[in-house]
Amino acid sequence: MNKRLFKLHRWAAIAAAVPLLVICATGSALVFKHEIDAWLMHDTVRVTPSAAGRQPMETLLAVLNQALPQHEVTGWAWFADDPQRADVVYVIEHGTKEWQYTLLNPYNGDLLSQIVSTESYLTDWLLSLHYTLLVGEVGMLISGLFAILLCLLGITGIWLHRRFWKGPFKLRWSSGGVVAYSDLHKLVGIVAAPVLLILGVTGAWWNIEHGLEEIAEHWGGEAHPAMESRLYAKHISLDDVIAQSEAEMPGFEATYLRLPWEAGIPIAVFGRVPTGNPLSSDYSSTVLFDSDTGDLSQVLDIRQTGLVPRIEDTFRALHFGTFGGLTTRILWAVLGSAPLALVITGLWLWWHRRSKRLAKGLPETRNSH
Repeated sequence: MNKRLFKLHRWAAIAAAVPLLVICATGSALVFKHEIDAWLMHDTVRVTPSAAGRQPMETLLAVLNQALPQHEVTGWAWFADDPQRADVVYVIEHGTKEWQYTLLNPYNGDLLSQIVSTESYLTDWLLSLHYTLLVGEVGMLISGLFAILLCLLGITGIWLHRRFWKGPFKLRWSSGGVVAYSDLHKLVGIVAAPVLLILGVTGAWWNIEHGLEEIAEHWGGEAHPAMESRLYAKHISLDDVIAQSEAEMPGFEATYLRLPWEAGIPIAVFGRVPTGNPLSSDYSSTVLFDSDTGDLSQVLDIRQTGLVPRIEDTFRALHFGTFGGLTTRILWAVLGSAPLALVITGLWLWWHRRSKRLAKGLPETRNSH
């Protein structure tokens, strides 16, 4: 049993080594995406709050429509927990179907950036690399499969070294060579395994779910239609939609507005509600409105849903380590990059033992590390 698991662990690690290094390295960096953006382009992503507060959404929308007459707004994110963050406004240019975005000062209506693609800035490109390996919908599935392999490596590694828990662990660094590398591999693997399993499960769920959705939409060869004009009635006020959302759901605080990018898609206001669960996300609940009439169509309160939606809602906090503030984010970034040490030590051990056996003319057998 252990021999087969060891072979499975070894060959899965060899097969997944490079993609997992890319995924884990980019993921660790993206834990601090906004901080990196603020360091590289501070005046683009950071704003100075005004005593008068945010301007009305309709006022800001009018500014956007005037500045970007050939674009339609399709998404709008704002950050109540950090009033110095610029709004992120997603748009689609007429005659196209590609999502782009700009950054907006919500206090004075200034556009802080040009319209850019979702891969223009460094951290946007890293996010695309992390999520799709830069090969689109198929890349989502590939990345999801490697996330499953990460889970497999974590489970088999814990089982193979399950006796680790029976006594104090010694890092025999002074012994050098195989002993030191073996001890380091065990230590890093066991310490990082819980976080890596969380990252693997949540990443696999998102990527495979979204990848299959995208592939299903295009299964018949149908492409997303190009944006030609506004797809919701002009009489609908964004401020009224948000206000009604917060009135319909006790404690609801809006954080993201989604506007139709294809015919038949409702206006959606995402936000958070007090749940007492530190893992609950800022987008846990949703209020939907008919895009033609503006009438309320559905209220989706996370507090009134089943177990599966509640579990899935925790994935954002678990994947990015945001549930414990800066401490857990740093911990997630460090442990999330553990595959770098595991790949180096694991490959070194494999190559060293393989070279010794080949030199002696012996077949490969299990030699537990």
